[in-house]
Amino acid sequence: MVSVDQIRKAQRAEGTASILAIGTANPPSYFDQSKFPDIYFNMTNSQHMTELKKKMQRMCDKTMIKKRHMYITNEFVKENPYLREYSTPSLDARQDKATVLISELGKEAANKAIEEWGQPKSKITHLICCTTMGAFLPGIDYRIVKLLGLDLSIKRIMLYQQGCNGGGIRYA
Repeated sequence: MVSVDQIRKAQRAEGTASILAIGTANPPSYFDQSKFPDIYFNMTNSQHMTELKKKMQRMCDKTMIKKRHMYITNEFVKENPYLREYSTPSLDARQDKATVLISELGKEAANKAIEEWGQPKSKITHLICCTTMGAFLPGIDYRIVKLLGLDLSIKRIMLYQQGCNGGGIRYA
């Protein structure tokens, strides 16, 4: 019979923990941050909201961000017209799309990390995921594990909504 101590020892690594590879992925479309308010207000048929657009322009000008990666393009909005309509109950539809798209980005990033690492997927013990989007159930980490065909028992850590935190850090 296997003791609890033996199980715990088998679950622990020998030596220092290490991150052996990192993969990142972004949506394929991006916009110049300085032009984003024009693009956004055109896409959403909101040109009449001039004060709000001016405020958004000031924010975009002060962020020091050069480009904004997004799935939303004119074509995407045309395919999903509820995105243009104010007060349309679109949260569920947006969440459904985001769940699929973020999971696919995660799979892309994970495949890059696995390739960099150079080992078989069966040796993966942990998966750490980070997204600027809100939380989903089941989580993006679970969906990525399924998309990659990994063992569901691997340890997973999910970090949600880290974009604003990262953008707010000041360096001395």
